[in-house]
Amino acid sequence: MKVLTFFAHPDDETVFNGGAMALLAQAGVEVHFLSATRGEGGETGNPPICTLDALGEHRSSELACAVEALSGSSLSFLGYVDPRVGPDEALYSFTEDMDQLKARLADRLLDLEVDVLVTHGSNGEYGHPAHRTCHQAAQMAVNSINGPRRPLFYTFAPFFSDHPYPRLTNQDDTADLILDIRPALAQKTAAILCHQTQHDLFVRKRSEHAGRRLAVEEVVIEVESLHRAASGPAEKQTAFENLLASHLVREAGPG
Repeated sequence: MKVLTFFAHPDDETVFNGGAMALLAQAGVEVHFLSATRGEGGETGNPPICTLDALGEHRSSELACAVEALSGSSLSFLGYVDPRVGPDEALYSFTEDMDQLKARLADRLLDLEVDVLVTHGSNGEYGHPAHRTCHQAAQMAVNSINGPRRPLFYTFAPFFSDHPYPRLTNQDDTADLILDIRPALAQKTAAILCHQTQHDLFVRKRSEHAGRRLAVEEVVIEVESLHRAASGPAEKQTAFENLLASHLVREAGPG
């Protein structure tokens, strides 16, 4: 079985989805990673680890490190440029040409012969426009493929009532699979540690809430969730979800 996880920026693949992808890799699945951008618009670290001009190249290397930690089968980039954060922390998408993005993603799905596509949720998690763009393009790409080559479509970080950090979830998406990813926690932690430029970002708000400076290892989420964003062949869906069945905290939502 082949899974493609598609995301907007380096670190999205790990923060939202790293444990589930590592569990699938442990089960013998080919897990491929596709990033829309190289994260050129993100933070450079505190203190800075690289210059702003070098950030895209540096974050690409961080992502390669993370994919290796998660036992990914391949990593590729679509080559879009991540816009800088605007005034008052305004966030932007990396493209307005949805037809082009859809076509490029559909080509990748067909070239890799992907069985399952996993991407951002409908709300863009905390509302990031680039995350929403990935979700919309994924929906369009899956819908453009007919017949047996059409992949199953799941999204990560759907909401469930006792999620430890509900701000990072998609409030309009139902959590169909809730996973205990502790068997892959060491891999997920190693992957998060790869993203050195983003460490201060990872711990900033949670440190403020805790009243002390937290280590990156303390904020790694041990439970992840998936939403069935589109129906697919029952046999293929069952085969995929059976790979994660032993890690279910519980199964929720409609079948």
